[in-house]
Amino acid sequence: MGFKARARKFKSKDEEKGTEESSKPENEVPCGIKGCENFADKHLGGRSLGRNKVLEVWNKSEFEEIKGRVRMCKKCYRILKKETKDSKEWV
Repeated sequence: MGFKARARKFKSKDEEKGTEESSKPENEVPCGIKGCENFADKHLGGRSLGRNKVLEVWNKSEFEEIKGRVRMCKKCYRILKKETKDSKEWV
């Protein structure tokens, strides 16, 4: 029996529950598209895109940027992908 197995064996049930709750990530980053109430955190499928790609779909007044990047939730990112599907740069 290794040292980790012994530590788990003698760990109480209360300590185990405390670590599970604290391991849940918190929603911190709001979506950069105005009018969207979702979060753009990485664990929720959020993305960070350059301003030029976002300008193809939304006007400058419809999104908020931080240092030239726009944080987007998964829902808004899928809208962007569907709108720019036909305009591929390498074709």
